Amino acid sequence: MNIYGDCSFCGGEVEEKSIEYDYRRQSHLLIVSNVPAGVCRQCGEKYFKPGILKKMDQVYHDIFDRHQIPERVVEIPAVSFQA
Repeated sequence: MNIYGDCSFCGGEVEEKSIEYDYRRQSHLLIVSNVPAGVCRQCGEKYFKPGILKKMDQVYHDIFDRHQIPERVVEIPAVSFQA
């Protein structure tokens, strides 16, 4: 039984995987590893159980509001798109 159901975008099969997720909020980016998620095998859309989203939100606030030290810090290049 698929606990996530079929993909709401393409109808593909959704399977549970452990993924790396880019959690973006306000002007911050937090990379969260080993996140359990449902991932569509056809289009790649991701689905999260409510408790997982709550935990990622808690970790975000711990780091950006409560100033806890993350496991690691990475440097990410950034550019502005110009046509």
